Amino acid sequence: MAKIKAVIFDMDGVLIDAKDWHYEALNRALSLFGFPISRYDHLVAYDGLPTLKKLEMLSLERGLPKDLHPFINELKQIYTMQLVHTHCKPIFQHEYALSKLSAMKYQLGLASNAVRNSVRTMLKKANIYDYFDVVLSNQDVTRAKPDPEIYKKAITSLNLMPEQCLVIEDNDKGIKAARAAKAHLMVVNDVYDVTLTNILNHIKRTESEAV
Repeated sequence: MAKIKAVIFDMDGVLIDAKDWHYEALNRALSLFGFPISRYDHLVAYDGLPTLKKLEMLSLERGLPKDLHPFINELKQIYTMQLVHTHCKPIFQHEYALSKLSAMKYQLGLASNAVRNSVRTMLKKANIYDYFDVVLSNQDVTRAKPDPEIYKKAITSLNLMPEQCLVIEDNDKGIKAARAAKAHLMVVNDVYDVTLTNILNHIKRTESEAV
């Protein structure tokens, strides 16, 4: 039987309710140059991708000048941090779940398509950074989700096999990455689905199905 020894979390939409922050920050930067995107397009086409990948897509699809990428990316990060410092606060059910999982000797990982500074700042503002044994951003890998590299690296960093790990994800790109990494998967709709009870119930089902 494959016993689950670690839980690896995505961040945006799983532990931090930041999807709208990323959209608002990017759209604010893009609007300065006449390339705004709709909320629908962001959710359907861009959600879960690194900012630089979103800009590459906009250049291909809408002719966004590539020489604007560094400036727009920098602006987007500044605007994101402004929103984070205003809106990012601890969610008790997440603090409780992570503290209990840690006390139960589960290893904890985080694998996000966001940049390193955003990841660290959000986790610290949410008061959960210190619970994690490994924290990875899109700057820690060559290929971001939906490529499985970030989950494979997290699993290796924890000295475990994929079948010993449960990944918690909320969007298609992350789901594809977790499945390609051969880890077990728990899909959530939003941050409020991430509770200790839901996680432990999923681990119990996963382990019983593996018998």
